[in-house]
Amino acid sequence: MIIVTRRGVTEAEIDHIRERIEGQGLRTHVSRGETRVVIGCIGDEARLQHLPLGTLPGVEAVHPVMKPYKLAAMQFAAEPTRIPFGSIEIGGPGIVVVAGPCSVENMEVMKETADFVSSKGARGLRGGAFKPRTSPYSFQGLGKEGLEILSEVRRHSGLPVVTEVMDTRQVELVAEYADALQVGARNMQNFPLLTEVGRTHRPVLLKRGMSATVKDLLLAAEYVMSQGNMNVMVCERGIRTFETATRNTFDLAAIPILKKETHLPVIADPSHGAGRRDLVHALAYAAVAAGADGLLVEVHPDPETAWSDGEQTLDFQEFESLMEGLRPFAAATGREMA
Repeated sequence: MIIVTRRGVTEAEIDHIRERIEGQGLRTHVSRGETRVVIGCIGDEARLQHLPLGTLPGVEAVHPVMKPYKLAAMQFAAEPTRIPFGSIEIGGPGIVVVAGPCSVENMEVMKETADFVSSKGARGLRGGAFKPRTSPYSFQGLGKEGLEILSEVRRHSGLPVVTEVMDTRQVELVAEYADALQVGARNMQNFPLLTEVGRTHRPVLLKRGMSATVKDLLLAAEYVMSQGNMNVMVCERGIRTFETATRNTFDLAAIPILKKETHLPVIADPSHGAGRRDLVHALAYAAVAAGADGLLVEVHPDPETAWSDGEQTLDFQEFESLMEGLRPFAAATGREMA
């Protein structure tokens, strides 16, 4: 249930509304917009049935939230959520590009990549220190050494860092080094992990599972948010279908659907979207046109020698071309590149 206050509501009235709700054993969450305040009620709403909430001072309307995901639902926020990421925000008018290699390989590659993507307009750096791989014999990442490299490259370049956390035992360690924690597709429904990252104060980049519906994705976000961490970004990265022409099938329709269903920022990953370098530009343009708030792009100085996912990774020239090509698509949606 959400309570929408009238214009000009006072802090005393807001406090009184919250006291009445919390007195029934529920929690409240206040979302403040430019023109209104939304108070979300979290818990057993049956306890509120006998309360005349509509008559409380400052209340304009009371609405039930019918979605199974309450905190992530569009109605739960007064306006779209903006997530802090380093010195910038994701979810505002600017479209944010986060770029970097699939895996952290060494200091030289990471610094060279960070310097280049930053010069072309990227506002964040990605790179996996821990890598979930289908084969146990594939490169699994550098672990803590990779995190230390990311931290040093952040100091060198000024770019905030997002990297994946795979296990509840890693959360504290990764949070020490990263500006945002990525929960990958294979872990989207790892509920203990979602709960643990929800207890941190780090923004969370939550990727859609390979067989997950949009509803599944938003319920996974709900797990994180139910622990008190409201800074969640949901990421469309392609799903697994019967199609064999691409590694994954990029669900473009999911982006405008998510923009209608949730107040959370929506990120698109065109690199994993199809698993093909030659399709990254087209998918990125389409994602921006569909309303994505940001892009996650794999970039490497020499993709042919990349330790993982080289077939879907852009080289520097291709990334520069991508950034130039994105501007008119952003403008067509009334936005700009951050």
